Amino acid sequence: MVEPERVPRVLAIDDCPMIRGLLGRHLRHEPMELHLAADAATGVAMARELLPEVVLLDVHLGPEGSEGFAVLAALQDDPRTHDLSVIFLSGSGDTEHRVRALDRGAVDFIGKPFDAAELRARVRSALRLRRLLSMLAQKARIDGLTGLWNRAYFDRRLDEEVSESIRYGRPVSLVLADVDHFKSINDRFGHPVGDEVIARFASILATGRASDVACRYGGEEFALILPGTSTDSALEVAERIRRRLAAERFGGREDLVVTASFGVADLASIEQAGTSLSLVHAADEALYRAKSAGRDRVYALDGSTSRRRVI
Repeated sequence: MVEPERVPRVLAIDDCPMIRGLLGRHLRHEPMELHLAADAATGVAMARELLPEVVLLDVHLGPEGSEGFAVLAALQDDPRTHDLSVIFLSGSGDTEHRVRALDRGAVDFIGKPFDAAELRARVRSALRLRRLLSMLAQKARIDGLTGLWNRAYFDRRLDEEVSESIRYGRPVSLVLADVDHFKSINDRFGHPVGDEVIARFASILATGRASDVACRYGGEEFALILPGTSTDSALEVAERIRRRLAAERFGGREDLVVTASFGVADLASIEQAGTSLSLVHAADEALYRAKSAGRDRVYALDGSTSRRRVI
């Protein structure tokens, strides 16, 4: 499971119209989106909105000619833009500026007037480095057996979705699922078959909408974050997955029938203050009720006490 690639974005922040024009001409044939900002405040705002892979930043920015480093500090202080790759542009050959820029986290430094071929080569190099780092970071968030997002990614993504839900007033639901009697499957058929069961269940979970976030929560437990989804719709999703898993057959093992239990919770229906932790607790409580009621079923909690079952 990988995030779709987008056309890389480059943001140039320079208060000189001539330089912005040159950058536009020199980079117009490169496979990237080039965005231009004429001042520090606009540049920082655009960086937070666009999240470009590379920022071309004038050192001598603003009327005082000293805002470039302030922009760099603002980007680094914001979690959204902390890891952006910054290339400084400067008409000064001052070694002190170069050392200061690199010491503060810039990935490169290009002197003005710049050579067009060198500019393109340095931007391409920064984009390649950014892509490699992104691939490494993404690989670290993927579960090796299933290809789903791992627990670390789940924790971060759920925080983001809960924040978006609260900010914009849209629903978000969480489904927690647990393979029934998984230890007995391992004991009876062996761990390779257990791994096949886990991988097959993961492939079913990954066939939902593009916006759904399927994760391996741990061991034989899985989580499904459903943005823009209320309890009723989340129940339907979980029940559809439950039926598909129960219908799966594992070649040569007709006596192996795999089922799972599901707990569903919707942030809007939680009586306590809505947080990612409270949503996990509610879904976990629903999952516990599903298993206590006999497994191979879906439960949803509405508020702290009421519950519904889908058979």
